[in-house]
Amino acid sequence: MPSHRYRDVYQRVSVPVTERHWPANRITAAPLWVPVDLRDGNQALAEPMDPERKRRFFELLVAMGYKEIEVGYPSASQTDFDFVRLIGSQRLAPADVTIVVFTPARRDLIERTVESVRGIPNDVVIHMYTATAPTWRDVVLGKSRAELAELITAGGRDVLELAGDMPNVRFQFSPEVFMLTEPDFVLDVCDRMTTLWNATPERPVTLNLPATVEVATPNVYADQIEYMHQNLARRESVILSVHPHNDRGTGIACAELAVLAGAQRVEGCVFGNGERTGNVDLATLALNLHAQGVNPMIDFSDIDEVRRTVEYCTRLPVHERHPYAGDLVYTAYSGTHQDAIKKGFAEHRERAVRLEQPEREIPWEVPYLPIDPADVGRTYDAVIRVNSQSGKGGIAYLLQSEYGLELPRRLQIDFARHVQRHTDRTGTEVSARTLWELFCEVYAAGSNLTGPEIPDDATVEEAIDALAADGFLVEVLSVTQQTVDRAGSAPSATYLEYRTGDGVAWAFGTGETASGATIAAVRAVARTRAAVLI
Repeated sequence: MPSHRYRDVYQRVSVPVTERHWPANRITAAPLWVPVDLRDGNQALAEPMDPERKRRFFELLVAMGYKEIEVGYPSASQTDFDFVRLIGSQRLAPADVTIVVFTPARRDLIERTVESVRGIPNDVVIHMYTATAPTWRDVVLGKSRAELAELITAGGRDVLELAGDMPNVRFQFSPEVFMLTEPDFVLDVCDRMTTLWNATPERPVTLNLPATVEVATPNVYADQIEYMHQNLARRESVILSVHPHNDRGTGIACAELAVLAGAQRVEGCVFGNGERTGNVDLATLALNLHAQGVNPMIDFSDIDEVRRTVEYCTRLPVHERHPYAGDLVYTAYSGTHQDAIKKGFAEHRERAVRLEQPEREIPWEVPYLPIDPADVGRTYDAVIRVNSQSGKGGIAYLLQSEYGLELPRRLQIDFARHVQRHTDRTGTEVSARTLWELFCEVYAAGSNLTGPEIPDDATVEEAIDALAADGFLVEVLSVTQQTVDRAGSAPSATYLEYRTGDGVAWAFGTGETASGATIAAVRAVARTRAAVLI
């Protein structure tokens, strides 16, 4: 690997932070989340969203509770321009939702952008951007620092001239590629914009500081944000915003550390769509707060519906291991994990009974599950699934949750061996239905029963005597009876542990009464001639 071709970011950008406060800070409230799926996310799609998909996505974002939404790049395409106009003409945005539109610092494009929002009754943010980093200045724009500062200022003057008299419009500036821009230069440019636009607490300016390409460890980005937070002029009149990308796979960490460092606003996409490896994932950020006891202020109570809508609109699947939203993220296959989760659920229920409170009201402390799946609309059906890696705990949990069976521990161990042989042979996952069928095959009396006739009203001793009379001499080691609270099933179950000359075995029976279930279990002992005298 030719690693010598690349430079450490510290060699390119030296952040003059002498006293760091962010490592000791804590996030105690949600920042302002701003989804950019309809602009930044949309421009990264192989098939950009058509008007119907854009509208459906916008309506989803509104329903989830987002209060500021970047809706498009109206100077880039007629589709985006028309969608912005549609939001205004059909009053798609509730009164408390702010609309954001995106434009380069070029007069004709600014004019087109302002025209798109004219007449919209909502608050509007006109978001102007220009790349500021050295490579972009030299290679893309061909301008010196002084020339680029003048270009940005000229764009700011155009925005002010064209939209400054619109009382519902505020302004936003992004120094694109902030993370590779010299701190003194980006600070100077940002201060020029807040001065030009006369930022005040009543009409604040948003300064958005993007990690356009993630190039450093998250602590570097936090230092950069804290430097701006500590040194910006008119700080009380600035909404400090961040826009992390995920090129290094640490966009979430960059956003969280940036908030610790003073950021008040975070731009991203709901499930992390965007150029290259994507924008920061707003769903994960929000639910990370939820998992720490902080209200994220966004509704993810039906995360599967959110996912289905986003997948439809973007034509991109959400990965099965995606944090919080993936199909498998609340699922355990590992035997040790399953055992811990099963015990955690049981303890949670017991704690609720002790405290005389609903289960949903007591602190969540279940191993391997950072949040209660029910918080995001998931049932417990898929929390534990069985394959060749699974153990007795997971198997027992599925039989309990689906069929109401509370298997004795020694029976769990015995049945796990049968399940292991089955999964080794098939190489496939085992459903609860398959487990039930396998359990009955191994332990219950089937229709091909051979052995002595046992009357339905016989006692256990009489049933055992009937077995002995027919050559089935067994020693009963334990009888466990259970009431089954499941619709469509017999109300009683019995687990019978017995010993023959071949060793210890188990039988299972169900019935309308406890004695009937026990007789059925004894019948199951007689289903094979394998039992011998001891």
